[in-house]
Amino acid sequence: MMTILLLFLPLLAALVVLLGGSKHASSIALGLAVAELAVTAYAINVFQTEGPEAFYVFHTWIDSPKVSFHLGLDGLSLVMVILTNLLVPLIILSGFNRTIPNAKGYFSLILLMQFALVGVFMAMDGLLYYIFWEVALIPIYFIALRWGGHNRVAITLKFFIYTLAGSLLMLFGFIMLYWYNPEQSFDIRELYTMVISQENQSWLFWMFFLAFAIKIPIVPFHTWQADTYRESPTQGTMLLSGIMLKMGIYSLIRWLLPVLPLGVAKWGQLAMILCVIGIVYASIIALKQKNLKNLLAYSSVAHVGLIAAGIFALNIQGLQGSVVQMFAHGVNVVGLFFCADIIFNRTNTNEISELGGIRNLAPLFSTMFTIVVLGSIALPLTNGFIGEFLLLYGVYEYNVWLSVFAGLTIILGAAYMLRMFKKVMLGQPSSYVPEFPDLYWNEKIVLGVFVLIIFGMGIYPQPIFNLVEPVLQDILSHSIL
Repeated sequence: MMTILLLFLPLLAALVVLLGGSKHASSIALGLAVAELAVTAYAINVFQTEGPEAFYVFHTWIDSPKVSFHLGLDGLSLVMVILTNLLVPLIILSGFNRTIPNAKGYFSLILLMQFALVGVFMAMDGLLYYIFWEVALIPIYFIALRWGGHNRVAITLKFFIYTLAGSLLMLFGFIMLYWYNPEQSFDIRELYTMVISQENQSWLFWMFFLAFAIKIPIVPFHTWQADTYRESPTQGTMLLSGIMLKMGIYSLIRWLLPVLPLGVAKWGQLAMILCVIGIVYASIIALKQKNLKNLLAYSSVAHVGLIAAGIFALNIQGLQGSVVQMFAHGVNVVGLFFCADIIFNRTNTNEISELGGIRNLAPLFSTMFTIVVLGSIALPLTNGFIGEFLLLYGVYEYNVWLSVFAGLTIILGAAYMLRMFKKVMLGQPSSYVPEFPDLYWNEKIVLGVFVLIIFGMGIYPQPIFNLVEPVLQDILSHSIL
């Protein structure tokens, strides 16, 4: 029952908001998103007392082909559900004090996306997982298309084509897995134990890897990202960067490594090299950016490249680091894009050269922005440090030279983030910043929560390790032959 409630409450909330009218749409959406967060908090308590068995749901859905409505919640899934249900109410709250046309449609699409994301993280049947994966594309497509910037039509079409191509590769991959499976089933338990030749696993590896690499994104499959982040409305960018790209990273751990261990053994090193190239490439491109949202977009590419590299290191340190950093990156990147939104709404520009001197006018905003930036560059005692340390340690255990290049993310990340902060926040106010009201009440709450998480995770990350270590050890045992 708890699993069904976690899954379908956001869907019900989306319908309620859509039918309730635009006047109070944001307040209703926030209240229902907070209710989902409360259910998540109760689920954590149940999980700690009763274990994952309390969240097991299995019903036959289709007899031929054999498809089941199979949901589950282990430690890995729970961390991702917590991240989703924590960020969504904050993303909704960030839209307060903003003029949003057709607010009921806007906030109902956010809640619909929450439903699909929770489904992706809890699905334990391949076809059911694929359906939720595709459903998640629908609301973000319309959010970007309806409420995006001037070039939204062309850029949203590019995003849709990229992601649809990746999805089709994944669908073909699942069809092949179904026919290779003697049980003729998409069930994850059977996919983990089936035997496939290395040649066939190699084909399947690239089908799934490309699908996930586009969503993450990993260089060179990233070209949709910066434009989409820039043109999407702020809440859409937050959903994309904070949660949606985690679908791809999560899927590398859940579906690629343990299902195709021979394919990973043959091609994993090449995949890791692509990830490391992406770290350096995206960091250098970020150094060149003049638009604040573009800089944050390429920064995100560099960070997720390191997360993916840690996964392909195939050791427990890399996997633990990837999960911790997924959570930390989700919080930090949403916080950064929210700060960019605050700046844009007060100055009507995101061009770094046109900004400056904000610290003198808004000291509270400056303080909170500083903390989010420090979390992003992995300062010790912030959430970003724990994950990056484990990821670099995991890559070092795999290959020393790859870890050297991967470690450039720390140096280059500090360079472009601190330089950006200096130009945007310090010095004398520019002509675009004649006045800059400090934080409104909703902005204080959102950034205040992010600050608490940044320091809380940085000082005491053990609860996440306790949740994910058993399932990561199990996945690792299936991934190394």
